[in-house]
Amino acid sequence: MGALDGRIAIITGAGRGLGRDHALCFAQEGAKVVVNDLGGNPDGTGDDRAPAQLVVDEIKASGGEAVANVDNVADWDGAQRLVQTAVDTFGGLDVLVNNAGILRDRVLVNMTEQEWDSVIHVHLKGHFCPTRMAASYWREQSKAGNQPKASVVHTSSTSGLLGNPGQTNYGAAKSGIATFSQICAMELDRYGVRSNAIAPAARTRLTEQTPGLSEVVKAPEDAAKFDVWDPANVSPFVAYLATEDCPFTGEAFLVQGGVVQRFQPWTLAEKIDRGDRWTVTELAAQAGALRA
Repeated sequence: MGALDGRIAIITGAGRGLGRDHALCFAQEGAKVVVNDLGGNPDGTGDDRAPAQLVVDEIKASGGEAVANVDNVADWDGAQRLVQTAVDTFGGLDVLVNNAGILRDRVLVNMTEQEWDSVIHVHLKGHFCPTRMAASYWREQSKAGNQPKASVVHTSSTSGLLGNPGQTNYGAAKSGIATFSQICAMELDRYGVRSNAIAPAARTRLTEQTPGLSEVVKAPEDAAKFDVWDPANVSPFVAYLATEDCPFTGEAFLVQGGVVQRFQPWTLAEKIDRGDRWTVTELAAQAGALRA
């Protein structure tokens, strides 16, 4: 018996890297998987149907059930077709893992409008569109008396939650995804849907191009040594978040190697209160108390 027996899951960006390992892990745990991948390059250009189908073939060769989908997740109609693929092929949908993403790194003063727009589009709209379509499906199921036990797992990043120079576009998108996940949890609970985000730390085509990470993420020369950057390390926690009875919702987690650590969301800290409107002179004298 697998932890995901009978669960029907969509995993975006599942042709390579983290998404591929998620798909293989989900299938191994008994899920029926829609392997979505446009087959683009790390910067979002191009398309190739082969990666998604190769993962499907790998799952089927191991006795699992999977189907390929090559729709663009940042496209409204494409996201609808993606959800419909799960429903038409497997009879429903229980889990959505939003994983697809691109990089176009550049320091702020050199970043172009297109580099900003493309990254925000793929990450934020690419999370919004599939989630919107899946949420509509689950709402209709709930209204029909078939209350889901559904799960959405979004992919944020330490670049967004902690910051990283050279990635204002990517970091802003990933920070937005974490907030998007929180609000999804608040709104969708009534329909039986949980929403969580992960910030994975793993060796992928994207992290190998991230400033300062290309050397760090290399596999250890000693094959017997635990590879903390292996993307397969992240997938079991994603699968756990997708299980029917997982209690977590509205949370974000760092996942790397054997470590899972919960992020504490933005919280209020030091304050000053005059009880009336401040003057600039008064603030200059008192605002030092706001420093951590």
